[in-house]
Amino acid sequence: MNEPTRIRVLSVDDHPLLHEGLATVLDHQPDMLLVAAAASGHEAIQRFREHQPDVTLMDLRLPDMSGIDALIAIRTDFPGARIIMLTTFEGDVDIQRALAAGASGYLLKSMPPGDLVEAIRHVHAGKKRIPPWVAAQLAEHFSDETLTRREVEVLQQLASGSRNREIADRLGITEETVKVHVKHVMEKLGAKDRTAAVAIAIRRGIIQL
Repeated sequence: MNEPTRIRVLSVDDHPLLHEGLATVLDHQPDMLLVAAAASGHEAIQRFREHQPDVTLMDLRLPDMSGIDALIAIRTDFPGARIIMLTTFEGDVDIQRALAAGASGYLLKSMPPGDLVEAIRHVHAGKKRIPPWVAAQLAEHFSDETLTRREVEVLQQLASGSRNREIADRLGITEETVKVHVKHVMEKLGAKDRTAAVAIAIRRGIIQL
């Protein structure tokens, strides 16, 4: 009797403990095999080319690039790549970007190991794995107005503690224009002040610190 074909998994994460934990979990699955591990986006792209795994588990935050950019690079050369994003963040903007870029799933690192292996099987079978909380996050902000690129730039400057005058100088716009952008940002995010706007933007994944 032939041994069934195992699901070949590539793990991308820059935390060694997470790699070890994942290897242990997959070792206990008769239908799975961890074929390679990578600790950065560039290494992930290289390992994917070498091994062409069935399913890739990709950390959202990597030291050299975002996991979403690594996903885009891999799927440009391998459109059929099945990639599950793993994250500690629940930001709806990150979720939207990942799914738009072709992610097959989006999961929190805190999920039970049993849920993770089920997600791997699910994605290997050609299905998407979007947990209920992800769907709820997306639905909650579905009708929200998106921020313009300039508004995000202003928000990023606010997060670093810059004043209106400094933001104006850095972005090459007038102080009055900065005030208008800040007003629009607060309206779109439903924030009562600048501090709240920054907190909401970080939680939703619009900006990163």
